[in-house]
Amino acid sequence: MTDFAARREAMVDRQIAARGIRDPHLLEAMRAVPREAFVPAALAGLAYEDSPLPIEAGQTISQPYIVALMIEAAGIAPGAAVLEIGAGSGYAAAVIGRIAERVIAIERHGELAALAEARMRRMGYGNVSIVHGDGSTGKSDGAPFDAILAAASGSHVPEALKRQLAIGGILVMPIGEPGAVQTLVAVTRTGDESYRTRDLGPVRFVPLIGEEGWKEERGSAP
Repeated sequence: MTDFAARREAMVDRQIAARGIRDPHLLEAMRAVPREAFVPAALAGLAYEDSPLPIEAGQTISQPYIVALMIEAAGIAPGAAVLEIGAGSGYAAAVIGRIAERVIAIERHGELAALAEARMRRMGYGNVSIVHGDGSTGKSDGAPFDAILAAASGSHVPEALKRQLAIGGILVMPIGEPGAVQTLVAVTRTGDESYRTRDLGPVRFVPLIGEEGWKEERGSAP
């Protein structure tokens, strides 16, 4: 039998905390969420490797460190309302749900949205809602959000997402061409019409497809 709990502890210690992630709420959440439950059963033994993994619908689950980096950069704290774009398997939404008060995660692939929603219900994440739809336009009827995370890259930060961010809130997403090295940025809304951007380093994500993202023909995963 695989000791997933021990592997999870080692992941947090060696891949997350050792790389400078310090938020105690985040470290506790990553110790609590069973990543093996968010990957195909055949890949469960690889769930705590320091790398992304393939999931259903030809998509991927992000490297654990990147998930942690984005959540910490977004400043998610207890009581927060959070929007995630690109729910995928639901793993990041589950981690966020251990910290925030309310999480809405949008996924454009119907198969992934259904699987993620089933996982949330089965695992008791009642404060996490999975929505099937176009994440590039956000979720205006749930705004404002204290944090927005996008697990897909755009040519720019969609204006709709910026408008749905609370003043003082932070949006984290990759910017750059599909298939190329992109830049992960953290955008803080400092006023009604003002924003501050911080560079978090190079990353590679699938493209953000939708009304305010890349068009479908640009949408193959890198």
